[in-house]
Amino acid sequence: MNAPFKRMWGTPILMGVITAVGLISALLGDDIWDHLSACALAVPVVVSLWYSIRK
Repeated sequence: MNAPFKRMWGTPILMGVITAVGLISALLGDDIWDHLSACALAVPVVVSLWYSIRK
């Protein structure tokens, strides 16, 4: 992939992958999977709050 593509789409793709991992891990099991899903699903919320407060 070229640099402009990564610069424009790298973060949204990464956030989508993290969210998908969180949703799938919530479906897979209990205990550690619940903690993994909570952390993974909190990442987009924290990033959104960071950028909304920063402005």
